[in-house]
Amino acid sequence: MQLAELRSLGPKSQQMLHDAGIFSYQQLHELGAVNAYRQVKAVCPKASLNLLWALESALTGIPWQEVARWQRERLLAELAAAGHKA
Repeated sequence: MQLAELRSLGPKSQQMLHDAGIFSYQQLHELGAVNAYRQVKAVCPKASLNLLWALESALTGIPWQEVARWQRERLLAELAAAGHKA
């Protein structure tokens, strides 16, 4: 599955992922939302947390706007545990 097929990732998000070397759903799935976000931030420092929510949405099928509060807190905790500031 290609990134363009994922509803929650628009053209800008797809471009940031491509810039970070992530080209497919399989790569995104293997990395997980947090590691993919960290990889994007390394090459696109202006990427916002909205991208993290969208990545989680792409992996779970839940619309990014509806990613539950506990999921956001879990994602931020994973990000912090990886030594990355939000």
